[in-house]
Amino acid sequence: MDLEKNKTNVLQEISRVAREAGRSPEDINIIAVTKYVDLNTTKEIIALGIKHIGENRVDKFLAKYEALSSDDIVWHFIGSLQRRKVKEIINKIDYFHALDSLNLAKEIQKRAEHPVKCFLQVNISGEESKHGFSLEDIDNVINTLIEYDNITIVGIMTMAPIDASDEQLTYIFKTANELRLTLKNKELKNMPFTDLSMGMSRDYKIAIQNDSTYVRIGTAFFS
Repeated sequence: MDLEKNKTNVLQEISRVAREAGRSPEDINIIAVTKYVDLNTTKEIIALGIKHIGENRVDKFLAKYEALSSDDIVWHFIGSLQRRKVKEIINKIDYFHALDSLNLAKEIQKRAEHPVKCFLQVNISGEESKHGFSLEDIDNVINTLIEYDNITIVGIMTMAPIDASDEQLTYIFKTANELRLTLKNKELKNMPFTDLSMGMSRDYKIAIQNDSTYVRIGTAFFS
């Protein structure tokens, strides 16, 4: 693994895709998904200038957070979060990408010591294996969350099936962006809906074409 070469290739490709889509590469935040790599490799990607770090398990997040705690790092928790684990991490992370139930939101509201930036996880593909709210849930969800002052909904997160075609990817990511824009235009309290968290190593190009602002890169960096 040539981490520096991989990082250069990813940044160049994201820059190219962004410019072709009429976007500024600076508007796209690259999260290094470090769930499968050790502490030293995580340190290496940070040293190469990738400051957004994403973990999806509480134990691994806490271990790296304690070892790497720095003002330079922006911490993202990108995995499903059990309610009983909320208190362990919610005041340590900068962004939570998987707000997928109202019960979880209630626990975050209870445990957070400050407003936490969260993405609503929306299951646009309809896969049973995917967590998240359905499109039909959204109005009810919004009406509940508007009362929670410790949660700031910065945007929408969605994931596509691993075997999705380019056409399916475009539909899923475009739908997520349309939902974000609709909710942004409502100008709801504590819900700016300025961001989209979507796109991984295999599909970030189509995500960027559909206005994603946070892409989660693992394989393309660490293989």
